[in-house]
Amino acid sequence: MRLLVLGGTEFVGRAVVEEALGRGWEVTVFHRGRHAPPPGARALHGDRTAPGGLSALADGSWDAVVDTWSAAPHAVRDTARLLRERVGRYVYVSSCSVYAWAPPAGYTEEAPLVEGASADAGQLDYARDKRGAELAVSAAFGADRSALVRAGLILGPYENIGRLPWWLNRVARGGPVLAPGPHDLPLQYIDVRDLADWVLGAVERELSGPYNLASPPGHTTMGALLEACVRTTGGAAELRWTDPGTLLAAGVEPWSQLPVWTPPGSELHDAVQSADVSQALAAGLRCRPAEDTVADTWTWLRDIGGTAPHRPDRPPVGLAPETEAKILAAADGAGGGVPGTTP
Repeated sequence: MRLLVLGGTEFVGRAVVEEALGRGWEVTVFHRGRHAPPPGARALHGDRTAPGGLSALADGSWDAVVDTWSAAPHAVRDTARLLRERVGRYVYVSSCSVYAWAPPAGYTEEAPLVEGASADAGQLDYARDKRGAELAVSAAFGADRSALVRAGLILGPYENIGRLPWWLNRVARGGPVLAPGPHDLPLQYIDVRDLADWVLGAVERELSGPYNLASPPGHTTMGALLEACVRTTGGAAELRWTDPGTLLAAGVEPWSQLPVWTPPGSELHDAVQSADVSQALAAGLRCRPAEDTVADTWTWLRDIGGTAPHRPDRPPVGLAPETEAKILAAADGAGGGVPGTTP
């Protein structure tokens, strides 16, 4: 199988390249040259945002292309038009963010989509950029030769957003750790390697159309995830489970200041943690245990010196130590914090 990956040197793209190479595929990576692709991949250099930046793709043919672009949709439009006669299938890694806010709990691929997106647009916002790219791919390759992978929360090695790396480093420092409750809060996410495996399976099975891609809702819980962080890092961390109301009253921003966490019953929780993924499961999705995702991410993080790479177009995540200490002190004084690792 001949695969072209647009990007392919960081996080999702890198995981796809490594999985394809592991299957014995012939892999070409088109990227800007800022990071080295995995050994064994052929590299082509170019900048999709620059005039003539696609010239390296003027020749060649592939069975499929995988694209993870998340900026101006017109870059995907131009690439898809250039490749449509020389590539069999276009797999675009999109996002569940393309659904109109706020999607109801259990939303399927038929849920209403964000308005105002266009394949010809410049960069607008994440949701419309991803939806505009979907439109670009569908227009160039048609519904029968394109797959739209609407990924949920993505975790695992190579993460360049900082969510799981932040928790791992915070827990590794030890001491009392502000743990956002409830302990049994169900989580839904996809390990980047499981995403890569499913994407390449979609190429092999010639799947088309949109797919929500994440683990089943409740694949793990907030408690199980953070307890896995404690076991994996071997630190002396003490998880202090704190009521969601206490956190919100203190001004804590879910998802960003306490990564992965979304308050139960909120629109954010329904949007991020409750997508219906039955279609992807029926098409072969397999999800590894959270313990493996945590352990492998920690191994990778230590191998690169403990500091995860960070995409410049994404804001930093995590709670400042002084803010955490203040909330913990107030919770202890009011009896609102629950020490230990049980609910």
